[in-house]
Amino acid sequence: MRGFRLKFMLHLYGWSSRVYANTFKINKKAWGITKMEFLSYPEDTLGRALGDFYLRNDFDVMPKLENHDVFHILTDTDTKIQDEIAMQYLLLGNGKWSLYLFAMIFIGGFIFPEYFSFYRQAFTKGRNMAPFHEIEFKVLLHRSVEELRASLTLKTNLITIK
Repeated sequence: MRGFRLKFMLHLYGWSSRVYANTFKINKKAWGITKMEFLSYPEDTLGRALGDFYLRNDFDVMPKLENHDVFHILTDTDTKIQDEIAMQYLLLGNGKWSLYLFAMIFIGGFIFPEYFSFYRQAFTKGRNMAPFHEIEFKVLLHRSVEELRASLTLKTNLITIK
């Protein structure tokens, strides 16, 4: 039964993320940076971490959803389906509200109730972080990942954009 639930959620997540980008992110501009261009950023920068993330997971850049991948890096959240659902709980804890987020939380929580304590931990983690869900991280690609993580953990405003 778990195999069926997993297949269903993976299909739903893959389909819905494309619909979300094309429907709710109409006015958002894609970053226009390729996986190889991310890999050309200096070591320890957010840009390089994104390139490594795409390479390690064998992902392509999903236009208009680049920030979501940054969230994985900065919050150290994996990409398994239960982690993707946990990411939505973390973002809710961080103050984000969207129809997509609530749908993923509801459906994911219903389909994978055995991870509820994990989801609750993710929500708490998001509450304990500085608000980051509305930041456009493209302008911070040259910054240190550790510096950015520290600013989120300390609940300080993210480093001034230079």
